[in-house]
Order: sequence, then structure tokens, then C-alpha cells
Amino acid sequence: MAERRKIGPISFTLRFILGFVWLGFWSLFCMCLMVLALPFRTLRVRIGNFCGKVIGPVVSWLVGARITNPDSEKLNSSKPAIFVTNHASALDVFIGMALCPYGGCGVGKKEILKIPFFGLAYWLAGHLLIDRGNNAKAVASMKKLSDFVKTKGLSIWIWPEGTRSLDGKLIPFKKGFVHLALATGLPVVPVIVHGAHKVWPAKTMQFYPGEVKIEVLDPIKTDDWNRETVDKHVEEVRSFMAKAL
Repeated sequence: MAERRKIGPISFTLRFILGFVWLGFWSLFCMCLMVLALPFRTLRVRIGNFCGKVIGPVVSWLVGARITNPDSEKLNSSKPAIFVTNHASALDVFIGMALCPYGGCGVGKKEILKIPFFGLAYWLAGHLLIDRGNNAKAVASMKKLSDFVKTKGLSIWIWPEGTRSLDGKLIPFKKGFVHLALATGLPVVPVIVHGAHKVWPAKTMQFYPGEVKIEVLDPIKTDDWNRETVDKHVEEVRSFMAKAL
């Protein structure tokens, strides 16, 4: 197998600077809009979605990702859903920003706040930041999010692994997405990201240009799910996604 071509230091530096400037400008611009819309969370969510669709594709392109998405129509459905996707690269965040439909609330870890500009924009957009070190607080936050999206007819975008896989293979799922499904009644739609971990390997700052294919699986109905079989549903969805990977 041919060795992957890494982006050289000069090109990397230029891409990094351009990406940082692009992310910073649009994050600040959208933050101004979000401050004006502070009392209206639904509007802030949609402003955040717009911000993501401006930032995500450009940063992905600068990293060297050639994204193909033959299932784009499945993401643009007007019906709310819980979109669950695999996580093996920092690139996944930008891909998720680009793919998340309008009216989609993200669920991420509170460490996102440490990212300059983007972290604050994410929070202002009305997305949920989970404190993984405080289970009671995380559960309460999930409950509030469930009530919000159910009332407003919104979707949820979540990485159920909770952290990045180092080899591209799925690691055990957290149970949060199942509890969200039970609380909202929304179907679960698995979104498979193929190849992001090869373009931007986890826990590195090295880029290897290549194709990233998006595969959107059929919705999984959650009408018959119940709290007594949470673990079963977690493993069913994980196994379904693992086979697709």
C-alpha cells in the first residue's frame, strides 16, 4: 500500500492560518447575531447552523478532505431526528458542522469552550455542552435539551462515543442518545464518516489529503424503546454502525 502524502510544513502553516482566520471571522460575526437574538434560542440554533455551514466545508477543504455525500437528501429531510455519528478525528467536528441540518442542536463536551472563538460561538448557538465529570448535571442538561427540541420540533446531532477513537474503529457508546430518544420519541439516524481519521489522525496536527465519504443509514424507529432495555438499544445501534464501517 502506498504511503500517504502528508501536507508539507509551509502548506500546513498557510492552511492553518487561513483556517483560523476564517473560523475566527465567521464565529465573531455569528456571535454578534446570536447576542442580538439572545432571548430566542431557536433562532440562535439556526444562526449557529448557518455558521457551521460556512465554516465546516472551508476548514475541511483546507485540511485536504475531499468530502462526498451521496446521501445528502437524507440529511435535508424536514423531519426531526437524532443524528448519531462516529468520532475518530478533530475533522469530525467540522464535518458535523457542515452536515447538521438547520434546526439541529449539537451535543458536545464542555472542553469545546477552550477552542478560541468557536467554543463561545457553539455555546451562544444554544447547543449543549456536557460536563462528563458530573453525571447528575449532565443528565439534567440532557432532560432540558429533550424538552426544548421536542417543543420546538428540532433535531439533535451527537457523537455517542464521547471521545475520539484512535484507529477509526468504534469504541463503546455512551447511553445519552438513547435517553434522548426515549424522552423525545425521535428516530435515530446513524451517520457514518469514512476516512476522516486518515485525513486528520486523532490527537495530531498533521493532515493527509484524501477522500472522506459520508454514509447516512436508514432511520431507526424508537417507538418501542423503553428504559428497561437501554443497554440493548445502545448495542443495537453501535452494531449497526460498526457493520457499516
